[in-house]
Amino acid sequence: MESRAAVDDAALGREAWSVLDANWTGSATVPAPGLYPHQWNWDSTFVAIGLARWDTRRAGTELISLLAGQWETGMVPHIVFHPVHGDGYFPGPSVWRSWEHPASPRAMCTSGLTQPPLHAFALWWIWRHAADRETAVALVRRLYPMLVAQHDYLATHRDLGGGGLAAIVHPWESGMDDSPSWDTPLEALPPVRHAYQRQEEPFARNPDSRHDRYMALALGCRDSGYDPAYLREEHPFAVEDPMFNGIWLASCQALAELAPVAGADAGPHREAAERIRAALLERLWDDGVFRARDLRGGRLSPVCTIGCFGPMLDAGMPGERVADLVRVLESARFTGAAGYPVPSCEIRAPQFDRSCYWRGPSWVNTNWLLRRAAAVHGLEGLARVLGSDTLRLVRQAGFRECFDPFDGSGRGSRDFSWSAALTLDLLADTVGR
Repeated sequence: MESRAAVDDAALGREAWSVLDANWTGSATVPAPGLYPHQWNWDSTFVAIGLARWDTRRAGTELISLLAGQWETGMVPHIVFHPVHGDGYFPGPSVWRSWEHPASPRAMCTSGLTQPPLHAFALWWIWRHAADRETAVALVRRLYPMLVAQHDYLATHRDLGGGGLAAIVHPWESGMDDSPSWDTPLEALPPVRHAYQRQEEPFARNPDSRHDRYMALALGCRDSGYDPAYLREEHPFAVEDPMFNGIWLASCQALAELAPVAGADAGPHREAAERIRAALLERLWDDGVFRARDLRGGRLSPVCTIGCFGPMLDAGMPGERVADLVRVLESARFTGAAGYPVPSCEIRAPQFDRSCYWRGPSWVNTNWLLRRAAAVHGLEGLARVLGSDTLRLVRQAGFRECFDPFDGSGRGSRDFSWSAALTLDLLADTVGR
């Protein structure tokens, strides 16, 4: 089935549920039919957030299913593979070979990379909005230790720069795969040819050489046995991403809120949030925004992308820094010159491409995150615009993977799960549950 433009909120909600039901496997939601047949980390977490106000149990099942793939190191992989779909997806289980690593789960195959640690925030969102309080409390007590282990993994194994921030070791770990933020560190890698082979592409991507390098990075991690020492000392790609770390900070704050429910001490989580905030301000702040830091090249990214606003999720971010970020966000560099929120790359940058994955199109998930950030800082007008204009996108073009920021046309996969789920969350503020 393909979602259609809906004329009213009730119809839009029914369409969203139809998409989610069609993409439901019984324990998890695949991002989209056909192209993305397995369970993706970031996608499932946004689905759980979107379902939180409507179905506590199903939202919790989404997180439980994803965290079943957690490694003993605490790492939550960016793909959990479902055997029913086989190895047709590339790069599939035979590329990652997770079964060769003693810390990987025995019952399933996964990738060897991670994605932004939004899971504790998602659990808090479920707990905060749950109509079924008993189920929500049980869920918190079940998942809290797993999320603590995830945060310990990031602090122990991913602070590759030694400054208190987690580094991503592959563009796929950012969730924003082809962002221009990764161009400079990727260009420093030696050329690799014909490593990445994928038959179907939903819309324009960058030259194949970039994706060949993506594959080479993944194989380097795998061939090292996903060794933390290799990542720290030898792996050629290591970047401190402001979105990844802003989400980590927000999830630390969420764990502090959840700790009493789990019978634990909130203090360590608050201290971790303070350390991440200080490191973000010291290491990534430059010229009115937060910028990705290339640890191998020793420099900040010259281009401003949607990721630069991730630390706005921090309720404790200094007010003057928030004001600076909002000025950039509302300027002609982003929403001030676009018809729809929020372009994934600043419009005036030479890397901007309205048709290319994470180099220009607008996305429901990052719009939702920025709406949440605006609400955290009491920016009611900005939050209202981000919410209403995101709903305008899906009313016009359906639940697409992403959208043209100028004319609102849909791009990428159709019937995309996080677009449908987060639409339900936005509708909860207007039509109730």
